[in-house]
Amino acid sequence: MKILVTGFDPFGGEAINPAIEAVKLLPDEIAGAEIIKLEIPTVFHKSAEVMRAKALEVKPDVILNIGQAGGRADLTPERVAINQDDARIPDNEGNQPIDVAIHEEGAPAYFTTLPIKAMVNAIHLAGLPASISNSAGTFVCNHIMYQSLYLAATELPGTKAGFMHIPFMTQQVVDKPGQPSMSLSDISFGIEKAIEAIVEYKDQEDLKAIGGATH
Repeated sequence: MKILVTGFDPFGGEAINPAIEAVKLLPDEIAGAEIIKLEIPTVFHKSAEVMRAKALEVKPDVILNIGQAGGRADLTPERVAINQDDARIPDNEGNQPIDVAIHEEGAPAYFTTLPIKAMVNAIHLAGLPASISNSAGTFVCNHIMYQSLYLAATELPGTKAGFMHIPFMTQQVVDKPGQPSMSLSDISFGIEKAIEAIVEYKDQEDLKAIGGATH
């Protein structure tokens, strides 16, 4: 089993992005699965081009994208990606699409094909906070999640795909009073536990567990 794990480079004025730093710390093998690590640019469409090229090369069984969500306190697997770019800030090349479809011919949305409730449960059992998120936003994180699921639907049948947001790492909040954070080692360990759940549930349905939200 091969799992392609992507992480973004720094963006939004940050000197570091815990997404790619945590991905770099992952073992090369988790629960018997080969882990293929890939840094992608925080740039609309270019991120997908880099991811697609690698995915078509290695033919992964799973694509797991990791991205920073400053302000969140836990690890949050995403439930759904929408076919919409609506950038509050420019990406790393100055692109700021507003109300633009990612793929004109694509589905309005794609639900993750990863066992997100099992992933949350595995992270909890490891002693770390996690929850399901029902919005990946409308920036490059949602974009790459949608693009991964679109790629699986159109070119890599049988490949599962999804996204998980992570908090700021501790050193990023020194000048951000009141912002939640997590150590880089804990972030990476949480991703590892999520991947263990992905491997364990590769041939079975996700856990039937409460993971919804009232708003």
